[in-house]
Amino acid sequence: MIEVAKIESAAYEIMKRAAIHIPSDYKNGIKEMQRTETGPLPRFVLHTMVSNWDAADEDQRPMCADTGLPRYYVKVGNDARLDEGFIGLERALRRATAQATHDVPLRPNRVHPLWRTEHNNNVGINAPEIEWSFEPDVDWVDVTTVHKGGLFGTDYRMLFPGDGIDGIKRFVLDTLIAFGKRGLACQPAIVGVGIGGSKDTCMQLGKQAACLRTVGDRNPDPKIAELEMELMTLGNSIGMGAMGFVGSSMVIDCHIEVGYTHTGGMPVSVHTFCLSSRRATARLHSDGTVEYRTDPQWFTPYMRRESIEWPDQTAV
Repeated sequence: MIEVAKIESAAYEIMKRAAIHIPSDYKNGIKEMQRTETGPLPRFVLHTMVSNWDAADEDQRPMCADTGLPRYYVKVGNDARLDEGFIGLERALRRATAQATHDVPLRPNRVHPLWRTEHNNNVGINAPEIEWSFEPDVDWVDVTTVHKGGLFGTDYRMLFPGDGIDGIKRFVLDTLIAFGKRGLACQPAIVGVGIGGSKDTCMQLGKQAACLRTVGDRNPDPKIAELEMELMTLGNSIGMGAMGFVGSSMVIDCHIEVGYTHTGGMPVSVHTFCLSSRRATARLHSDGTVEYRTDPQWFTPYMRRESIEWPDQTAV
């Protein structure tokens, strides 16, 4: 049995970790870009980023003043048991968000969209967002928090089958150029691309691709993996570097996720996960132990299944 008190404590901890500590996969990617970027201004930005992260670690303070919009992704094992059920889990996540906003502190960015009222704790109607997935044959619960900006860095377009792969490339490049020129994303960014599904699913897939996969991770479909690498190369060849300065360090990685869609369309979404790259995961086991990591391991084989039935396979 997984206790709600444990969930709240773990959620509070990952809120703190996500705000302060940059995941090692992103850090390593930036260090590689430091070796390849030739533009003087983006090189300066990259070095300043690393210095800022070191200062955040040392001072135990958020590495960016804008701590984004905290949200959760919860993966529940089919054999997991919660002492207060899913309502208790959700309540624990909301309490942890409010407490972390006060203690870490996180910037209280959430307001009512019409009246602009707020509770000074990042909690409100439909906030924080919680997305759910499930995993067979395990009894743990994974709770991942992502602190993603909530204003810019996202776009959507309904393409058609005739646009093909070239149409996807054109849309992604148009989007990245617009983001860079207008300062709508803090580069180098992890670019997530959602292809297919309904419009809402397409947007979810793109955001999950950006926020829940690590730098260097490739889609298991080799043709999609090849497209990921091509889009990353194209994104770094448009003449923009870190924070939009002239250079070649705009995209630290590109991740693509797909969903079966209507035969007449090909919806595509583009999302950027900025240089803050704030994410952290806690796995809560039924014996009371908790494990922390920075790789959400969200896209399991079960998540990407195509068949009606799920074959008996070892889960992540």
